[in-house]
Order: sequence, then structure tokens, then C-alpha cells
Amino acid sequence: MTVFKTFLKVLNKCKAPIIMYTVILIFFGGFNMTTSDNSTNFVASKPDILIINDDEKIGITENLINYIEKNSNIIDIKDDEEAINDALFYRDVNYIIYIPDNFREDFLNGKNPKIEIKSTGDYQSSLAEMMLEKYIKIANIYNTASISEEEIIKNINNTLDKQTEVEITSKLDTDSLTKVAFYYNFSNYALLAGSVYVICLILSSFKNEKINKRTIISSMNYKEYNRKLLLSNGLFAIVLWMFYVILSIILLGNIMFTRHGLFYIINSFIFTMCALTIAFLIGNLVNNKNAINGIVNVVALGSSFLCGAFVPMDWIPDTVLKIAHILPSYWYIKTNELLKTVEIFNFETLKPIFINMSIIIIFILVFIFLTNIVLAKKRKI
Repeated sequence: MTVFKTFLKVLNKCKAPIIMYTVILIFFGGFNMTTSDNSTNFVASKPDILIINDDEKIGITENLINYIEKNSNIIDIKDDEEAINDALFYRDVNYIIYIPDNFREDFLNGKNPKIEIKSTGDYQSSLAEMMLEKYIKIANIYNTASISEEEIIKNINNTLDKQTEVEITSKLDTDSLTKVAFYYNFSNYALLAGSVYVICLILSSFKNEKINKRTIISSMNYKEYNRKLLLSNGLFAIVLWMFYVILSIILLGNIMFTRHGLFYIINSFIFTMCALTIAFLIGNLVNNKNAINGIVNVVALGSSFLCGAFVPMDWIPDTVLKIAHILPSYWYIKTNELLKTVEIFNFETLKPIFINMSIIIIFILVFIFLTNIVLAKKRKI
């Protein structure tokens, strides 16, 4: 009980960093929710097109113009090349189509008249180019069939009117799961930084010369002393984890009561235990309180940047990710990213997730083993 009371006294002095890491987590979690509301939704848009027609607006020429007008925003600019170039430069128009003189007659005679274009080179102009190429390709196919112009136009329109029905079979709430993944990815930093800073500070306080001498001359066995100290630190880590879980429920809502939410919580618990063992190992290696801030930056910030806590894994170079394999944070964040794509929960879909969790558990055992070696050597000294 004496150990636990001393632990609580030291812990009370560490409120500031815990509050700071929590505020950071809330800030970036809330910021992500405001910026990702529309990140997974696609909204179709029409390109801005200018048509300069030097041919008669009849027959196939008229039909081409009507098709473009139907699927784009037609921009009206005076027929002046300087004004046209300015409109293109300032993105007032994405795509300019020059229909040449005698286009209709040359097309019907199989001469493949060339349509000149100008574009901004952006995605809107690419959409306009695909639209124009689609019409010309279909028109050329029907033009080889030796049928009248009216029939060619009719067949072209019938073909273009056919729309492919897209059925969305996935029922995943991708927007909510993306937010959950971001929150728990970022909690990698909060859990690591909080655990390493507080536990190292507590252990260094217990290594104070006066406290250490009192412990040695007391009737308490050193094994019991270390066990109580470990349990006290473990209790702190669990309380910190529970606090962040409750915070995720408040910020993210009902998605945390689904199977996805449950696996995110389980994954974060396993990682919290890993953070505890990392902190306990470092705390037994380091005696200098002034070095703790530097250690937190190296361990928490370093692993968070390398493993994708702040930046999506897809944006990180492959070489960096290969190096990150040696860190438990990589397997924790990788699991979070996998969970947001799981739709059916069965052994096959969850197998890579279980493997990642098992790797983190192996890390826990390795850190416990290393800590025991460090403590054994210190007892001999």
C-alpha cells in the first residue's frame, strides 16, 4: 500500500503532460472530423467547354455540338484568339474545341477530319477529352456501315444514351471508419508519449537516493516491491487507455459500438500494454529526469512519423515503411488501416489483423524479457 500511495503522489505531479497529450488528441481528432466529411464522396461535375464551330450547324455537326452541350457547361467567349487564350490561362474554360470547315462532309466521306483542341491539362479537361473521343469513336463505327446520316445520328444517340447502372454492394460506413482509424492512429502518439513520460518520471522518482535506501532497509522483498510498482504503472496505463476509449466514444459516436469499434478498442488495449512495457524498460534504463523529454520525442514522435500516425501510410516511402517494421507502432497502425476495409468478419478477413496483434504481443514479451535482464544486472551491481 505504501508503494501505491507513493506512486499516486508522484502521478499527481504528472497531470500537465497527460492533459497536454489529451488536448492534442482532441484537437487533431476534431480537426479530422471537420475536414473528412466529404473526403470519401464523389460528386460528378461538368467541364467548362468553349466550342468554335466553323462548319454549318446541321446534321452530324449539330448532333456533336448538342451532345457536348448536354454533358458540359458551354462558355461563351468572343471569337478572339487573345481572349480565348486568356480564358484558358485563367481557368475560365477547361477545354476548347475547334470544329473545322466542311467537317460534316469530310466526316461522311470517311476523310476523318481533325478536330483541333486546347486544354488546361487538368482533370476537367481530361473528362472533356474522353467525352469528345467517345463520340468520335462511336460515330466512326456507324459511319462505316453504309447507312444514311439520319440513321448514323440515331444510332449514335441510342448508344450514348445507354448508361451503365452502378450498384454499390458495400455497406461500409467508410467516412466514419476513416475518422475512427485516424483517431486511433493518432492515439499511438498520445499513448506512447503519455506512458513513457509518466512512467519514466515515476520510476526515476522511486530511484531517488533516500527512497531507494528506505526501500532497501525495509522488510519488503524487492520482488514484491517491483511487482507492486509494475502493477501500479499497469493500472495507470489501463486508466489512460480507458480514458481515450471513452473519449473516442464521445467524439465518434455509435460506430464505436459496432464490431469495427470493438476491434479498434482491443487493438488499442494490446498496444497500450506494449507502451507500458516500453516505458518500464526505458524507466529502468534511464535515471536522469532531464533526459525524459528527449526520450519521449525520440520514441513517441519518431515512431509516429515513421509508422503513419500523422501521415497516411500510402504517402510514406516504401523504404521508410520497411524500416518501420521493427517498431510495434507499425503493426498497431497497420491493423487500424486494415480494419476500416473489413466488411465481413470471418477468419480469412481477420487473419492479417490477428497476425498483427500477435506481433505486438511478441514485442511485449521481448520488452518484459529485456526489462528482467536489466533488473537482474542492477541487483548484481
